[in-house]
Amino acid sequence: MENYLLNIGKRIKNIRKEKQLIISQVADGAGVSNGLISRIENGRTIPSLPVLFNIIGALQIDIGSFFDGMESANDNNHIVIRANEYKNIEKEVEAEGFAYKFIFNKGLKSIGFEAVLLEVMPNSKREKVSTDAYEFKYVLSGEINYLIDKEEVLLNEGDSLFFDGRIPHVPVNKSDKKASMLVLYFFNAALDN
Repeated sequence: MENYLLNIGKRIKNIRKEKQLIISQVADGAGVSNGLISRIENGRTIPSLPVLFNIIGALQIDIGSFFDGMESANDNNHIVIRANEYKNIEKEVEAEGFAYKFIFNKGLKSIGFEAVLLEVMPNSKREKVSTDAYEFKYVLSGEINYLIDKEEVLLNEGDSLFFDGRIPHVPVNKSDKKASMLVLYFFNAALDN
């Protein structure tokens, strides 16, 4: 699995080095510790949104420029993340009884977002469809065979899938039990062109 979490840290590190800043300068400017900047740059933790914005400000770069080029090139029509590939992430604020598992992030200049719960019954039927969105699927229960163009991807409980919804696709439940998925749609201005 390509770890998109590392892109934020790598981007911070690259900009910091391009601007010939040392970690302590960025940390001081962002109001955080040197250790936190180091952990973020090395992909061991993910910053909260306010901390990320403070770091971007300390790097003396505008937010739009920071995210330019963050979308990773991927020759596949989809990205599958298996349940056993999720990584535990460390938050900068300690909390007892909370476990965060990083699944996936994707840098998009989205103009819309939609979340739905999809249940697919055994023997359900539908032709392939296309949407004007990037789609993220997380299998909550059951088993789904996802047909994306001419490819078929088997997803089990806990697996997730990300792809460009403009590619014809359909979930198929070949089992004898109901399957359910959390579906996130990311609508992007570039898709309207």
